[in-house]
Amino acid sequence: MDLAKYRNLFLEEATEHLAEMSRALLVLEKSPDDGEAIDLVFRMAHSIKGMAGSLGYDSITEVSHKLEDRMDTYRAVGRVEVVEGIAMLFRGLGGLERMVEVVRETGEPPPPDPELANALSPDAAAGASPETVEEPEKKSPRRSLTPRSRGV
Repeated sequence: MDLAKYRNLFLEEATEHLAEMSRALLVLEKSPDDGEAIDLVFRMAHSIKGMAGSLGYDSITEVSHKLEDRMDTYRAVGRVEVVEGIAMLFRGLGGLERMVEVVRETGEPPPPDPELANALSPDAAAGASPETVEEPEKKSPRRSLTPRSRGV
C-alpha cells in the first residue's frame, strides 16, 4: 500500500475541511444558534476523524473525536456558548491545524495533545454538560435539573 498517496490525499482533504470549519466558526461567532454551521463543524470533525483513523494518526483522531462529541452536544442544545464555547472550538481548530501541519512537514503522526483532547471533551463544556443537555428528556418535569437538587 502506498501510504504517501493516502497521506497526500489526507492532507488535501483535511486542509479543505479545516478551512470549512474555520468559516463555520466565524458564522457561529455572530450567530451561535446557526444549526447549519454547527452541523458543518460536526461533519468536518467527523470526516477528519475517519481519515486520520484510517492512517493511524491517533492524536488527530482523538482530538477530532472530542471536537465531534462537543459539536454533537451543541447540536442537542441548538447553540454554542458565545464566549467559552467559541473560544474552545477555535482552540480545537488550531490544534488540528498544527497536527495536520506536523504530518505535512514530517510525514509522521503528530504527538498526542491530551490537554487539548480533555479540554474539548463535552464534559468540560460549561453550560452544555451531558447533565444539562440529556437529562431533561429522561427526567420527570417536576424534578429540578441542577446537580445539587439531585442530592449530589
